[in-house]
This record gives sequence, structure tokens and C-alpha cells, in this order.
Amino acid sequence: MEVLPDIVGPEPRIVFCGMASVLSTKLRDHYYETPGNNFWEMLHQSGLTDRRLGPEDDGSVPELGLGLTDLVHTGASTYALDELTAKVRSWEPEWVAFTSKTTAYAVARSLGERRPGLGPASWELAGTAVFVLPGTSGANRRHDYDGRVGRLPWWRDLAMLATPS
Repeated sequence: MEVLPDIVGPEPRIVFCGMASVLSTKLRDHYYETPGNNFWEMLHQSGLTDRRLGPEDDGSVPELGLGLTDLVHTGASTYALDELTAKVRSWEPEWVAFTSKTTAYAVARSLGERRPGLGPASWELAGTAVFVLPGTSGANRRHDYDGRVGRLPWWRDLAMLATPS
């Protein structure tokens, strides 16, 4: 399976982590480029970027103190967690932000942690704080996200925690 290369610069504040699987990687050349995905919109509306970027701009996120990576789904219920952990340890971001509860749960389960809700997690990955965001896929459009209307409030919480005062 071909996986998109990580896009992470030195000293990232936040590394966003999605899920790479056989189906998702066949369809994309950039992060979060599938139709209906609102990752880039949430990134801007939350205040993490000063302008709206698109998938074709994914290479510019390190300039903003951000990074992009994926947890690689390697089998029926197996993931390349050791590889992700090693990368996070080497990057030393302030936050790892999982871009769906599904991805966060796969990591939590592998670490022996409980299923996380949205927001800051009670556990870390390689000594890095974890934040769980609602999925950005167009297929994940609901009215309620763990008691909040829409996805944006969770993104704004992350922006407030990760933005220097």
C-alpha cells in the first residue's frame, strides 16, 4: 500500500493524524482531498490558519507549525502504531490531533486505554498530549458531536490550547 508522505517540519505545535487504509490512499494525492471533507475549512475557521488552504496546499503546513501524518491500517484490526509512536517521539509536537474518534480509538485500544471522547484525551502518545477531533469526512455530517452542535467548537478548543499566548 502506498501511503502519503508525512508533512512535518521542525518543532510542530500540532501534528494532525488521520487514517491511511488501502481504500483511502488509492484515491488521493494530498491530505484531506476527498469530496465533502471539511478539514481545510475547519483549520481556517478555528483560527489555526489565517487563510483557507486546500488539499493542494498541504505542503505549506509546516510553515504554520503544523504537520500531517496518518496511522497506517495494516490489517483487519492491526495498525502501524510503533511507527507512528516513533515518528511522534522524533517530531516532539505539543499536540497530536486525531482527525476522527475512529483513529483515536485504534491508538487508544492498542495502548490499553479506554475509548476516547472528543477533546483532550486522558492519555499521551510518546509523551505528547492528544486531542481528538470529530471526523472531517463528508460522510460524518451530524448535528451533535459529543453534546456540541457542529465540529467547529472542538477545533476552536484545540486552537486555544495550541496557540501561544
